[in-house]
Amino acid sequence: MGTYDDVDSYIGARRVTDLAVSSDLSRAVIAVAALDDSRTEYRTSLWELDVDGRSPARRITHGEWGESSPVFTASGDLLFSRRSNKDDPARLWILPAAGGEARLLETRSAGLSGIRAAGSEAVLVGFSPVFGSSSTEEDDDALRTERTANKVNAILHTGVPARYWDHDLGPATPHLFVASSDGSTGVRDLTPDARTGLHEAAFDVSADGSFVVSTWALPGALATVRTVLVRIDTATGERTTIIDDADADLGAPAISPDGGSVAFVRETISTPEDAPRMTLQRYDFGDSAVSDLAAGWDRWPSDPVWLPDGSGLLVTADDDGRSPIFVVRDGAEPRRLTQTNDAFTHVHVSSDGTRVLALAASYLAAPHPVSIDLSDGAVTALGTGVDHGPLPGTLTEVDTIVADGARVRGWLALPEGASELAPAPLLLWVHGGPLSSWNTWSWRWNPWLMVARGYAVLLPDPALSTGYGQEFVQRGWGAWGKAPFTDLMALTDVAAARDDIDDTRTAAMGGSFGGYMANWIAGHTDRFDAVVTHASLWALDQFGPTTDAPWYWAREMSPEMAVENSPHLFVADIATPMLVIHGDKDYRVPIGEGLRLWYELLSESGLPADDEGNTEHRFLYFPAENHWILSPQHAKVWYEVVWAFLAQHVLGESASMPRILGH
Repeated sequence: MGTYDDVDSYIGARRVTDLAVSSDLSRAVIAVAALDDSRTEYRTSLWELDVDGRSPARRITHGEWGESSPVFTASGDLLFSRRSNKDDPARLWILPAAGGEARLLETRSAGLSGIRAAGSEAVLVGFSPVFGSSSTEEDDDALRTERTANKVNAILHTGVPARYWDHDLGPATPHLFVASSDGSTGVRDLTPDARTGLHEAAFDVSADGSFVVSTWALPGALATVRTVLVRIDTATGERTTIIDDADADLGAPAISPDGGSVAFVRETISTPEDAPRMTLQRYDFGDSAVSDLAAGWDRWPSDPVWLPDGSGLLVTADDDGRSPIFVVRDGAEPRRLTQTNDAFTHVHVSSDGTRVLALAASYLAAPHPVSIDLSDGAVTALGTGVDHGPLPGTLTEVDTIVADGARVRGWLALPEGASELAPAPLLLWVHGGPLSSWNTWSWRWNPWLMVARGYAVLLPDPALSTGYGQEFVQRGWGAWGKAPFTDLMALTDVAAARDDIDDTRTAAMGGSFGGYMANWIAGHTDRFDAVVTHASLWALDQFGPTTDAPWYWAREMSPEMAVENSPHLFVADIATPMLVIHGDKDYRVPIGEGLRLWYELLSESGLPADDEGNTEHRFLYFPAENHWILSPQHAKVWYEVVWAFLAQHVLGESASMPRILGH
């Protein structure tokens, strides 16, 4: 039985989650997640790659609670995080390049995370939480112990944000700490006055370790937040704001090899009328000049990495259902380096500027390490020993021209044997974001599990999707129920018209913004036999102020936009059976959205509960899960409930819900 035919095999499949590479690309390490013996949690271990691809990876760590976040130092030693038990914070360990056993590098009780090492000196910088009232490390430890012993988890907030995705923020807030990567000096707080400035910060360390460039969050009037860039001296902790752009959020800083400049991504602050725009910028420390490195480029760059000679950068950018690597040089048109269907992450460039190591993923392959020739973009997979077996179907592309002249495209995954004589039922899956694209593998929303059960899965990129230019995003900005909806229906029409698709058996699914669209679809068409809505936005006026980043959504979601585009206002028109799924620890789309949707489906929809309280709708609730439903056995339940619901309403089959649910 293959990986995708059986959900137990699927959740038990090993998966690559991280990549670290030494500066000369002579060594590379991947993190591989695998189920523990109880099959209820994933543990990660570190595996060393053969960078020339001649032999499979070999495991180099065997801690009981796993290891993660590998980073190479300038001298080639390997840093990584390891827990001593499940509940303790991860501590920083070092595995010397010269050989020998790994040893604990730092003993700060709160641990260090997000480590970055200087390229040529024995300097590392990372995050660690600190209580605002602490004056010394001992005081900080004592307060942490006191709160734990007294079971106090109360938090007094003075501003936003108050929480993030699935966890509460505060009272300790992240600070940047510096230490020597050889253990010769202890950790030292670089930002004792950080407060909330380093919430979800991104930073880089200069090659010589003398300074850091980091994002810094600034609170503003009316509960707004924006980010600037600061320079922090690692010897003195002196902090200087280098770029404060009132019209943009600044992120992803990358310091040039010579330390003379920093590249970063500028995201304009959107308004209800104008979508954000992302551009690659450069700041020169000598004359404080800022320049646009790819003026006029109609793609959104991310994760800049300098070429070793400082002549340009590598960036990734969504592009037509892929996310290739581009070479950006000042004054020149960005050049697409990779020509495959992959999305690339964890990009590392060799010190001689000839080769790149990265993780690649697409709907044809889960994340895996690859070597890329910088001269011609040739991509070579490196051996990992991780094999997920053959896919249960084929992948193709579909597209169409919609009424306003825009081209709308997507991926279509088809089961083996789908034909005119045996057409497959169609599942429309809508991506989240909404500023996103179906362009890479997902272990949580994996179409091949549905394909293995005979469904064809359509993965469209409607208006608001990235990788098609600024105007394509603008088409749906502030008008979620208009072009995004009509684009989805137009591409569904194209797929449904195929001879190998059965247009009499269809369903729509989506999560997050995709769940919003599933709700909108349910209230605006009865063409689907079932709708699955996961972690979905339902009442926009309620969602906006209660999400974890209300200031961000307020930039687009004016009161008028919320009224025009809120699915809850069309509940009376919903006559399609709906499966509602939500996790209580989802702070991005709070549980109130799911609870209100569920009640209003039963009490106000066109398919309400009958006189005896019976309903065709279902609500799958996860009290301890977040936006994604991450624990392995809950993911298994998620898929089994979806399969049973669709089998009943799309295939007309009798299907039982998982026994473990107690029904």
